[in-house]
Amino acid sequence: MLLDTASLYFRAFFGVPDTMKAADGTPTNAIRGLLDFIARLVENHRPTHLVACWDDNWRPSWRVALIPSYKAQRVEFVTSGGDQVEDVPDRLEVQVPYIRAALEALGIAIVGAADHEADDVIGTLSHRSKMPVDVVTGDRDLFQLIDDSRDIRIVYTAAKGVGRADVLDEKALLAKYEIPASRYADYATLRGDASDGLPGVKGIGEKTAASLITTYGDLDAIRAAAADPGTPMSPAVKRKILEASDYLDVAPKVVAVATDAPVGTFDATLPTEVADPERWLDLVELLELGGSAQRVMAALDLGPKNQA
Repeated sequence: MLLDTASLYFRAFFGVPDTMKAADGTPTNAIRGLLDFIARLVENHRPTHLVACWDDNWRPSWRVALIPSYKAQRVEFVTSGGDQVEDVPDRLEVQVPYIRAALEALGIAIVGAADHEADDVIGTLSHRSKMPVDVVTGDRDLFQLIDDSRDIRIVYTAAKGVGRADVLDEKALLAKYEIPASRYADYATLRGDASDGLPGVKGIGEKTAASLITTYGDLDAIRAAAADPGTPMSPAVKRKILEASDYLDVAPKVVAVATDAPVGTFDATLPTEVADPERWLDLVELLELGGSAQRVMAALDLGPKNQA
């Protein structure tokens, strides 16, 4: 099971009451919510391996070089060293180091990759995996990884939440979007995504993008058809695709999830004991994690001797 960690802790932050806080006033809704999510996911899906995939760089330079608008609207400021700081609510930002510390103390693998997003870590680990993979995310971009032949599914949290998440395979994706998973990246390229600063092809929405893929097969074939006066594609659609040539030259590389991120080596086996009991108990006490700590311990079967 591969967790799109930021997707989950953002969901927890906005979904769990912000009245949850420690005695010193530190907000704890995101960390408690994430621990509860992990407990629910482990109980429902019983993975043998679990990885919290991390954004070592939420806006990789190689994507920005190709499309400068990529996630540009999310940049809060640039440090003197040139690092771009994401615009994250203060009450969430203060919790992220504690989230990482809690996962480390429990012994859950945290994996990132230099100049890559968590999506790319997920793509790389899915590509390398010799076992079935469930990817837990609220991000549609990862639908491109679905592959029935390799038993790679998406546990999609955006619609119904973690507890009742949709589990998407190729059949479910085809029913939902009328396109095969292998062409989802082409579909996303055409459609664009304003939240990621990807303009898409102006005037091409979801229905037209799906129809073009159904008719022509893939993005290269669609572009070839647009350039061919003899094809039955409507003149208006042809014009829109041809006018977006510069974007379409680079967007597929930006939209595609990398499968070769430098993730290094690590042990993803579900922990059988708390990796750092003292640190874990300190965090539980400091942040008053209470029931959330107990639930994740029980779900991971880490034993009463370690419970807070």
